[in-house]
Amino acid sequence: MSASALPDGIVAFVKRDCPTCVMVVPVLAELKESIALTVYSQDDPTFPQGTGPVDDTELEHSYRQGVEIVPTLLRVRDGRVVGSLQGWLRPQWEELTGVRPLGAGLPEYRAGCGSLTVEPGMPERLAARFDRGRLASRRVMFGTGEDEFEAAYARGWSDGLPVIPPTPERVLRMLSGTSRNPSDVVAVVPPDLVECTVEKVAVNAVLAGCLPEHLPVVLAALEGACSDEFNMHGLLATTFFSGPVLIVNGPIANEIGMNSGVNVLGQGNRANLSIGRALQLVIRNVGGGKPGGVDRAALGSPSKLGFCFAEREDDSPWEPLHVERGLRPEQSAVTLFAGQGPAPIVDQLARTPEELISTFAGCLDAVANPNLALGFDAIVVVPPDHARIFREAGWTKARMAEEVNRRLTRPGRERGRGAHGIAEGLPDALAGADVPKFRPGGLYFVHAGGNAGMFSGILTSWVNPNGGGSNPVTVEIRK
Repeated sequence: MSASALPDGIVAFVKRDCPTCVMVVPVLAELKESIALTVYSQDDPTFPQGTGPVDDTELEHSYRQGVEIVPTLLRVRDGRVVGSLQGWLRPQWEELTGVRPLGAGLPEYRAGCGSLTVEPGMPERLAARFDRGRLASRRVMFGTGEDEFEAAYARGWSDGLPVIPPTPERVLRMLSGTSRNPSDVVAVVPPDLVECTVEKVAVNAVLAGCLPEHLPVVLAALEGACSDEFNMHGLLATTFFSGPVLIVNGPIANEIGMNSGVNVLGQGNRANLSIGRALQLVIRNVGGGKPGGVDRAALGSPSKLGFCFAEREDDSPWEPLHVERGLRPEQSAVTLFAGQGPAPIVDQLARTPEELISTFAGCLDAVANPNLALGFDAIVVVPPDHARIFREAGWTKARMAEEVNRRLTRPGRERGRGAHGIAEGLPDALAGADVPKFRPGGLYFVHAGGNAGMFSGILTSWVNPNGGGSNPVTVEIRK
């Protein structure tokens, strides 16, 4: 009989190192005399004596049946479990077994103990041992004397920083973060246009240092990155600075402990750093997007390593980014923006929205080049000190974008080639037109950062679709 099949009758799972299991030994012996009983013993193949126990010290039977508490009692009919209970409770045992009375002299109730299958690290080890068929990835064996971290680097799996070796146990643990089938194809990943499964994403999430609860965000980010609208292939191939910037909204940001406050764009938060890194490792290891190959960035930027943060929604003066882009507040989402930065905005003296928005406009005027307009988008990350000024005046995001563009709309000749001594600029055909700095919908405001500091930051995009580049993409995160 296979480990996944059970004999008909009553089936018990026990271990000697459980006081409740020891207590019910007389009950099991009594049942053995009157009904079909099979006992599986997790830690001692001779326990309990007199019941003919089945050796389950490898824990395969317990694992296959999902046993979490011992004693566990199952009723099996035609190979199917039709009833179950854990611990000892006399009325339930009598009802399940059909034998009355049971356990004379025993207390009415006693809780069970944890199964050996749920001890720390054991679920992953058992899954790797007995569910190897769930994983289709090629196994790479390291030599006995190899340092596993150096070996991973030597095989080209790293972005330059150490990675976590993706053992079967770790990959299976990562896959517990999603209900999606490991073999489901998430996206076709550029530049090599390779189909990437949930399992492959999980492998790279392990490499990046993610936790299982981070995986749904990585999966959604990959879907967005590989869409035609976002144009990941073009973003890789450009000589520009940019990489994917991930902005997470909705309940999941708090659930997985993302940072939206102090040092929000910096180091120190595992979710922020590992999620962005996992996406980039998928692009590298599955899609083949490596520096010096298709990735031809002249300088690059930290966003090519991983750039991910959460919007500070709880006390924001505005609707969150995912709501602005058409989702409901209770949904979780990740928005991808082909960007880099931040470039600083410093204004510690402004006390009116008109003063502060003028500073914003002056700094935004330099995005890409003061003489270039309409070709580049931008996100302004606004911390609470600056946001408060707009909040108190009742300014919406739309009002802020309108005021910036009003201040930065100029005749094309003022941004023409050669204007202000700058060779770069707009073509002569636009000399007589009034040209705004940003296309409609190309300027975004996000609330994030620490409570102190009269600063904001600009995330500058790669060229937008007007120049054959990338559009921001928002994807719902599904667990």
